[in-house]
Parts: sequence; structure tokens; C-alpha cells
Amino acid sequence: MVAGREWDRRGFCAALALGSLLGPRPARADTNLAVTDMAGRTVSLAAAPRRIVLLEARDIVSMALLHPDPAALVVGWAATDRIDSPALQAQLQRGRRIETVGQMTADSISREKIASLSPDLVVANFFMAPEGPRDPLVEWLERNGVPVIFSDASSNFADGAPAGGPLAALRLLMRMWGELLGARRKADAYAAFVDRHVERVRGCLAGAPPVTTYLEIQSTLDDCCWAAGNRIWGDLLALAGGRTLPAVTAPWFQKLHLEYLISTPHEVYIASGGGWAAGNRPAVGPGLDSDAARAALARLAGRTGFDQMASVRHGRVHAIWTGLIGVMPLNILFIEVAARWLHPERCGELDPAATLSALNERFLSRPIDGPLWISLHEAGSAR
Repeated sequence: MVAGREWDRRGFCAALALGSLLGPRPARADTNLAVTDMAGRTVSLAAAPRRIVLLEARDIVSMALLHPDPAALVVGWAATDRIDSPALQAQLQRGRRIETVGQMTADSISREKIASLSPDLVVANFFMAPEGPRDPLVEWLERNGVPVIFSDASSNFADGAPAGGPLAALRLLMRMWGELLGARRKADAYAAFVDRHVERVRGCLAGAPPVTTYLEIQSTLDDCCWAAGNRIWGDLLALAGGRTLPAVTAPWFQKLHLEYLISTPHEVYIASGGGWAAGNRPAVGPGLDSDAARAALARLAGRTGFDQMASVRHGRVHAIWTGLIGVMPLNILFIEVAARWLHPERCGELDPAATLSALNERFLSRPIDGPLWISLHEAGSAR
């Protein structure tokens, strides 16, 4: 494990023995709800949850696609920085008080704080509960009557992603949240929405060779060069008609030497950014300023030696908001915009901005605003 600032930054791109501590529970209907979570476990709840603790705060974005006011159900959360947009966090929170139960690492979670909130459900993942269902925190909660579900079985330490890649995982995730939130029909509609858009991408990419791409998971001015691995980020890049650099063998992220980047031909450079540590990375994300984001992207492309990379020399330099990767239901936006960047002659008719508009109109009670992606040399590229 990596300690201190470096651990926090990696964790960002790349979780009662005394029952009386739980306090009084709200009355619930005499019904049962069985949900299959992303770890493949069937978890039983007495009723639909009304007091949820999210160990990964950005799960609230997935909830918002199916529920008009998810903050009304969330009493506690951790890792709020990984929402990576103060504006989006405030928009989803809607002025409600949501207690912080931890920061961005598993060892920061406070059992006492969780217990004080009397949750009827805790939503975990393998990053914030690294041992999965056998994690001491999970076992402690379940011993004391608090059900735990996993919203993601992937982490830097576990290899439990569902077979079929990100699209199969998305269908399972939406089904899980649909069951929990009483919105199964809307969840199915969202999965179908994504499937239709993916088919359009596959259509324009048919027969196209993959484009070698430097996809950077930690795009900061003072630390080079962290390439996305072959899992999750790499899977999504492949769906967009790209491939990672040949030297990348790690599943999550891999530090490369600048000399390797300069000497290895790659056609496109895609940085990542957001609201967290925005002074040191592109501030691209909901509610942020597109001009500032483009200026920060120019500074990244101006780092020592980057002017020798073919992608930068040819002006194929772009940036995305990390939420397009980290929030699974938003992956379709990354797939579309990356396909346009990587294969403009084939996929130029794709319109990710229109996809975002349709997503906002059909599924969200309050829209997610841009810029969610930006290009260095393309006028009007921020959305």
C-alpha cells in the first residue's frame, strides 16, 4: 500500500458488536427484498432502504439516474472527493445534511460514525472494503443486522469484475439499483438506452484498426507519466476503437518513463481531470470553467518532452472528466466522445453532446452540465 499524498492520488483515477449503537430503526413494511449485488451475492432486506450509507460517495450519481432525490435516502457517505465536482456534489445533495463517515481510503472509515446513523443499508465496493464480503467492516455490520451490498467488485486489490466487461457490469449495476430503489423499469430503460448508443459506435468502428492512445489516469503537472491499465479504462478505450500503449501490462495503472512515451508512436493523448486538486490538473467536469480546463490541458501538453510526442505534435490532445470512467452509467459518454477523437473520419456523426442531453432529459431530475470533455485545438469542444 502507498501512504500519504501519493496513495490519495492513486486512489482517486485508480473502503456492532453492540446492537444498541445502531439506535432506533424506522418502522418498515412487512415485506422482503432480495437483491443480487455486484459481487454476485444475494442480499435480503426487510424493505426498500431509507437510510443508506455510501462508502463510495459517487454511487449517488448512479442513484440519481433512477431516483428524483437520492440524497433523501443517503444519510452518510465517504470518499466525496471522488465525485470530482463540487458543483455536482452540491446539486445532488440539495442542501441536505449527509454525514461524512470516511475519506478516500478504507482505513479512514469510522465504524462509530456509521453506527450513529442507524443505517438500514451500507453500500460498499472492493476499494473501500478490500477483502470483499469477508472484510472486517462488512462482517461487523452484518453481525449487527445491517445489510451490505457491493456496487463494484473491482479495485486495485481485487479481480472480481463480471464476465463480459463494462457493458455486462452496467446491466447488472442498473438492475441492482433498480431493485433497491423500486425503479426496475427505469433501470431497464437506461440499460437499453446505453445498448442502442453502443451499437451506433460499433457500427461506425466496423473494420477499423485500433488507435494507439496514451490515456493518462493521473494528469498532473508535477507527476508523469501514469498510463491507464488494461482493465476498466483500457476496456472502455477498446470499445471506443483504441488500445493502450504496448508496454502497459498492469490491470489498473502503470507508471511509464517519459522516454518511452516519446519513442513509442501513439496517435492520441487523452488526459483526465476534475474538481479535485483542480489547480494541478485539468478542471474539466460539471460546473467547471471550460476555458480554464483548456488552459490547464495546454500546460499538461507543454510538459518537458511532450512536444516530441506524435499525439501532441499533431494536435490530438484531449481531456475527460474522471466521472465518465468512474461512474459506470456514464461510460457511454466516454465511449462516444473517445470514438470521435480516435476515428473522426468514421465516427464523426456520433453526437455525445446530444447523448448527454437525452440522458439529462429522460433520466435525471436535474441535468449534469459540462464541460465533461474538452479538446485542446477543437473550437467548441467542451460539453
